[in-house]
Amino acid sequence: MQEFERDLEVLAKRLCQGEEESVSKEIVRLKDYLKVLHSKNLVKINHSVMEIVCAKYLVLAGYKVDLEKSLNGLSCDIYASKGLGTVIIEVETGFVPPDHALDPSTYIRARIASKITRYSHFAEKFGLAVPPHYIMPIPKVLIQPPRYRSGEEIMAIKALCDLYYSSPPVSLDEIKNARIHTVYILDVDNGIVKETEPITYIEKTEHLFSGNRV
Repeated sequence: MQEFERDLEVLAKRLCQGEEESVSKEIVRLKDYLKVLHSKNLVKINHSVMEIVCAKYLVLAGYKVDLEKSLNGLSCDIYASKGLGTVIIEVETGFVPPDHALDPSTYIRARIASKITRYSHFAEKFGLAVPPHYIMPIPKVLIQPPRYRSGEEIMAIKALCDLYYSSPPVSLDEIKNARIHTVYILDVDNGIVKETEPITYIEKTEHLFSGNRV
């Protein structure tokens, strides 16, 4: 608990430096909320620092930000609203549980596909946030507008997600309508966020993966 609070306090102080009081107040509010969640053993430090760095970026853009928001039985990492517009962001650290040591790539592809399909219909925009040292294998089909998605592509995503996420399984309708709109690259060391389009992210990283993406 002491280490979590210490690290979060150091980061929050760094993020508040040079900012207006209204921005600093939001950072402190979110930091304090994460401390409460950690006291209940609901969050981990690596994930939390990424959330608060991304949250500052959204606060500066004029969004009202909530962390670990409940959505019909799900809990999304970041929920932000501005006017009538909303965005949900899921943080991806790249962690693979020991149970999936022999199938890490497939497991992560399924996890990312599942996050996009489960969360994106709760907001106007959906994004994934990652550190620069982790490259996500985003399924290409999920960056396309839904009307361009073939039945075969939908079933391929369904089969991928069902390998690990069957309680409850993702539905065909969720896959048909799901879409990722943006990727946030989080440099926690320097408190910097770079936003990019998913197609740009895929084009710059695709050659690093062997095999085919769905």
